[in-house]
Amino acid sequence: MDKQFWHERWEKNQIGFHQQEINSYLQEYWSRLQLPAGSTVFVPLCGKSRDMLWLLEQGYRVLGIELSPIAVADFFRENNLQPEVRSENGMEHWSCDELEIICGDFFSLQPSAVAHCQAVYDRASLIAMPPRLRPAYADKLQSLCPTALPILLVTMEYPQEQMAGPPFSVHQSEVNGFYADRYDVENILTRDILDESPRFRQRGLTAMQERVYLLHPHPV
Repeated sequence: MDKQFWHERWEKNQIGFHQQEINSYLQEYWSRLQLPAGSTVFVPLCGKSRDMLWLLEQGYRVLGIELSPIAVADFFRENNLQPEVRSENGMEHWSCDELEIICGDFFSLQPSAVAHCQAVYDRASLIAMPPRLRPAYADKLQSLCPTALPILLVTMEYPQEQMAGPPFSVHQSEVNGFYADRYDVENILTRDILDESPRFRQRGLTAMQERVYLLHPHPV
């Protein structure tokens, strides 16, 4: 899987991963990060997620990064936002009030771009990565933040051999392996979702769970 794969998904509007509703886990558990209002939340691989609007409504600033220019343009158009667009370090920065989305490759992002962030929200990033890219993704995310930031992470687990991702199955042991050196990894919810996800059952799955994690940085 490469960048062209995602460009084609957006070009063909094959975006079943996009949720129209605000993620319920974000609404229920975000407060447990105890992040002061006015803080900036980093949302990697943000697509055109409406979750960013919810974070703004709670009084946070939001910084997203998204590869597809279609997704970025759609987000601002669909939400009637008028962005200012500037180029910086080879990437376009779309901004409006307390929101900024960088249009570019996550793996090319520089630490200076996220130096003002205080937390990370990952609902659809880690599970978008095939196994060979997940270690690089986790390493890149942590290298962007020399001081570990609290993370709200949502993953899926299912028998990977039964369905080709994305979304990919990410086992709890992987999450621990990626983050336990810097974080206390707390699995706060494990929920069976197959019965409410008929499209995945139709693709051959016999089991599917969502897991929600809070990643608390180790004390310095």
